Amino acid sequence: MKNWHLDRSWTLFLDRDGVINERLMGDYVKHSDEFVLLPGVAKSIAKANKLFSHVFVVTNQQGIGKGIMTERNLSEIHSYCSELLEAENAHVDRYYFAPNLASENSPLRKPNSGMAILAKQEFPAIDFNKSIMVGDSDSDIEFGRKLGMKTVFIKHEGVLEHGTADLTCDSLESFINLLNYDV
Repeated sequence: MKNWHLDRSWTLFLDRDGVINERLMGDYVKHSDEFVLLPGVAKSIAKANKLFSHVFVVTNQQGIGKGIMTERNLSEIHSYCSELLEAENAHVDRYYFAPNLASENSPLRKPNSGMAILAKQEFPAIDFNKSIMVGDSDSDIEFGRKLGMKTVFIKHEGVLEHGTADLTCDSLESFINLLNYDV
């Protein structure tokens, strides 16, 4: 990672479910009472806030498209996440989401680049070649690679590595600890 030449001009993009909070296998986090931060995430994002110019969440949320939850439910979940992070002096600069069904092939939905393009429109200083995408799925890694980002795969049950990711880690916490050590 030393050859990544990280500095405060870099941007960090994070998937949500499985990276920031516990993934509900076969279900969706539909309400804030179902949202559980993974261990070490708040402190890791606080460190990331010092290492990166921006920290964004990019998340596919097809539960909205399926009518299982609403955009208001999602907004409440993200507000709750922000409250939990703020308790550790951490913050996410913006939450981007794709409410579309996978079958719609929306430009917003990962692995498509729409959420990153929206972020760049709002934060023009973003350089995708100086960005890192951290995720736990093929679509997360493909999203980052399409844009020229460095990619970090977070292991999960049954999937211990990703062939095209630049780096594989056990958790967001282990990745940020590596960065903290290397910077």
